[in-house]
Amino acid sequence: MKKTILIIVNILCLMTILTQTCCAYLDPATTSYVIQIIAGVVIACGAAIGIFWNKITRKFRKKSDIEEKSQNKATASDSETGKVITADDLLDDE
Repeated sequence: MKKTILIIVNILCLMTILTQTCCAYLDPATTSYVIQIIAGVVIACGAAIGIFWNKITRKFRKKSDIEEKSQNKATASDSETGKVITADDLLDDE
């Protein structure tokens, strides 16, 4: 991994040294455009995390709920009432 990074750095350095000088004009709107791109990427990542956060936490919560309910299933109160754990019980957000 380190060798690959060193090779890439060396290639970039050689490309920088061996290239000719180029005159270019960056207008102020270019900076504004770059800032908008960065802000858009940050907002999109935040939205994606927000959308999937509930799904991720629900998946971990389901595992702990299933373990708790399987432990509680063997108790006397559940066996006396004949309660059966359904999918709706596992999906409850409580």
